[in-house]
Amino acid sequence: QENADPQRTAFLLRKQWTLYSVTPLYRFSNAHLRDYARLLSAFIAAEQQKGLAVEVGVELDTKVALSSLPDLKGSDQDQAAILVQLSLRSSASPKNSGEKLIWSGWFCCVSGDDLSENMPEDFTCLPLFLANGAESYTSIVGSWFQKTFDCCFRRLAISPLILSWMAAMWTGCQVDKTESAMELVFSVPHLPQPLDISYAIHPEDAKALWDTVQKTPGEITQEEVDVFMDCLYSHFHRHFKIHLSATKLVKVSTAIASAHCDGIIKFLQSQYLTGVLMLLTELAISQIE
Repeated sequence: QENADPQRTAFLLRKQWTLYSVTPLYRFSNAHLRDYARLLSAFIAAEQQKGLAVEVGVELDTKVALSSLPDLKGSDQDQAAILVQLSLRSSASPKNSGEKLIWSGWFCCVSGDDLSENMPEDFTCLPLFLANGAESYTSIVGSWFQKTFDCCFRRLAISPLILSWMAAMWTGCQVDKTESAMELVFSVPHLPQPLDISYAIHPEDAKALWDTVQKTPGEITQEEVDVFMDCLYSHFHRHFKIHLSATKLVKVSTAIASAHCDGIIKFLQSQYLTGVLMLLTELAISQIE
């Protein structure tokens, strides 16, 4: 269900987001976002007094804004996504120079019905958190949410198996215009120095291969994903005599999105945003459970 408003979600595209899973928030309310912003701003100021993120000689003012992103939902039962933005205003700058956005993070739950249905009344289910900006700010914001709503943040990694699913699914998606190749990056294990192998496939060739593998349009099986990847491995071995099956898939890049095993994602197409978030929500929920 691709129902996100492209204009309202465009700022989420082409940025590098770090993924986290979050346990349910206790006594969180959308009606108090302004109060939360004020409390979080005070918390950040207190942390900065300890010597974090302070520029010598310049008095800095961090502004916090919390807002709702109601478009990012997969079903009516999902909670609206919550956006957290930190902006910096320097007292040395002219008043009309505006504020500089320095960090963004957002909580969301796209088609997380299984978790939401069994949730006690006082808990809010927003299992996926995405952050863009300095890790020091992510740590401070995460710390405040954990203390305030009795929740827990954990980095969300993406396994090679899930990456291969992403490669197959995103290859099969229709995109109006794309010239970018599908790229798979593999890490070679047991070497003194790190070695990565990059494997680029023309998007039309990848799509043609997937069309021969997929039996039922709209449905994907593990067997189909395995056959798709095996075909790519065989083609690579034929040319370079290297067995990619002995390596570890660490990154997938397509016209839809790019994802790294360390839990880094970049969204590239607004019409597939909720579809990608649905998969990431499922991953986050599986880590919580």
